[in-house]
Amino acid sequence: MSQLNIDFEETIPVGPLGIIPLESSWELGQKVNELIVSWRYERHGGDNGNFLLADYKQDTYLINSKCSRFGSGEAKGTINESIRGKDLYLIVDVTNYNIKYKLCGHENRMSPDDHYSDLKRIIAAAAGKARRINVIMPFLYESRQHKRTARESLDCALALQELKNMGVDNIITFDAHDPRVQNATPLSGFESVQPNYQFIKALFRAVDDLTVDSDHMMIISPDEGAMTRAVYYANVLGIDMGMFYKRRDYTTVVNGRNPIVAHEFLGSSVEGKDVVIIDDMISSGESMLDTAKELKKRKAKRVFIASTFGLFTNGMQAFDEAYEQGLISKILTTNCIYQPPELLARPYYVNVDMSKYVALLIDSLNHDHSISDLLDPYDRIHKLLKAYNAK
Repeated sequence: MSQLNIDFEETIPVGPLGIIPLESSWELGQKVNELIVSWRYERHGGDNGNFLLADYKQDTYLINSKCSRFGSGEAKGTINESIRGKDLYLIVDVTNYNIKYKLCGHENRMSPDDHYSDLKRIIAAAAGKARRINVIMPFLYESRQHKRTARESLDCALALQELKNMGVDNIITFDAHDPRVQNATPLSGFESVQPNYQFIKALFRAVDDLTVDSDHMMIISPDEGAMTRAVYYANVLGIDMGMFYKRRDYTTVVNGRNPIVAHEFLGSSVEGKDVVIIDDMISSGESMLDTAKELKKRKAKRVFIASTFGLFTNGMQAFDEAYEQGLISKILTTNCIYQPPELLARPYYVNVDMSKYVALLIDSLNHDHSISDLLDPYDRIHKLLKAYNAK
């Protein structure tokens, strides 16, 4: 059982643990639950006669809940067991488009708005009876609409304020598009977790012949927004980094954004080097593939793409073609959001499993432990790098 150096036996949980994965995150929620169940059964002292730990070891921490829909498309949230005094963790994937419902005889796919509304319904069903409500929302709802550049709505900030006003104590998200959005609720708990360790571990497992030094490997930021991520990886691995910046046509708008005219590169030579493009999300993938093409033009050896969220809104065909042409070698994304079977079947795809990390976050927060060590994996990455180089 690898849980860092956290001494869980010396502390009392905030309250009995309860996990409510909404339908959109059911698979991830089950994995998280199984891990915590096994850890707590292995952990000594969990049933030492202290009445405060009476519910500590259980066969499941999942709470029976449901969001039902009427024929009109309206819905209601129901919690089918007592949650009084529990420390609740709600897990939701607002990007899961695979869930459908009937609306006046027609079949609709659930949108982010639908998933967010279901989250609010479950919070409302709790009716203030839980000791604490925590929301784990890997892809932050409306995080792409986080700033105002014209007469626009600030959807993400409004959503965070709404959750706070409904009684949510902590919001845990992964790789927020812009973590400064937490300024909308400065007195509430908000963590934007970076899966840095998990990406490096998955890459090392998938590729066994990397030479991790500045002569053979580089980290690439596909745009200005991913600079902070790229700088971190470059520093922790001790390698160089480069970046592209996008020249856009600001006179036109296509699919809600200004089209990219060209990608300009800043950095040292990538010739003969393995390169890792790092970003928070793959949406259509157009930007990532353009970056890969530009790197190959500059004679990069292999191109690996690592992104927290693989949305693939335009399908996989462009990535299949890029793989066949040798433009990309691997794509790594996490299981924090829905992964269609056709994605998992791709030969170039690497699934970065985040269930253990989410379970550690929940277990630590339930014990009211600091999660600073979980948020900063510098030492663990160096240990991993040392073991990889030794192998």
